[in-house]
Amino acid sequence: MASSVGTTPEIPESGSAPQAPGSSVRRGRVRGRRAAIMAVPAVAITAGMAILTAEGALGVQFAISGMPFTVTATELNGTGFEQFGGLDNMAENSPNAGDTGGQVLVVTSAIKKATLTKLCQSVDLGGTNLRIEAGGGEDKVQATDLTTDSTELSGNARFDNIEIGNDASTLTKAGVKGPIGVFSQQADTVHIGDLRQTNYATTAGVFKLPGLKLSFSSKAC
Repeated sequence: MASSVGTTPEIPESGSAPQAPGSSVRRGRVRGRRAAIMAVPAVAITAGMAILTAEGALGVQFAISGMPFTVTATELNGTGFEQFGGLDNMAENSPNAGDTGGQVLVVTSAIKKATLTKLCQSVDLGGTNLRIEAGGGEDKVQATDLTTDSTELSGNARFDNIEIGNDASTLTKAGVKGPIGVFSQQADTVHIGDLRQTNYATTAGVFKLPGLKLSFSSKAC
């Protein structure tokens, strides 16, 4: 996953003029690093929840479409929780890149084992929504090694044995490590009621969706 966090400035080739101190290029790199490190605490304040920052070593390993999708659940319970920030990248020349250069600053949440009740996922296709529902009966949605890359997250959260301010390279709860020197957070367990996320990517080792229903709908989740 590409990122400006921790990027080593390029060394000019022999014979090329060195970049002047204080140049716009250097300032842009510094500001990029600061944005990646500080963006998630800003989200935490907005959401009123403990949300963390870092760039994940796991993260998304594919080019994202750049189309956000909504995920909701009446309840999420997880064991082995980590959360950190990073950059997702769209395919080259993606029509959804806009003025971002095809990059999206996201919060990656990693959960070793998770269950979700009444999961709903929808993506706006322009006038209609592709909607997926599961876990509305006795059997809940189950996932292992679940990661979500989000730009918004809200709900009523509880964390057990939470650690805030870890170096991302030392995380142990979900089996994911970020780069050294970057702020992060982890907890033994997480519970979120009335979960709502705006996501750009989701990955899982195993994703079980009992009672799966896929349809087109005028209503988003």
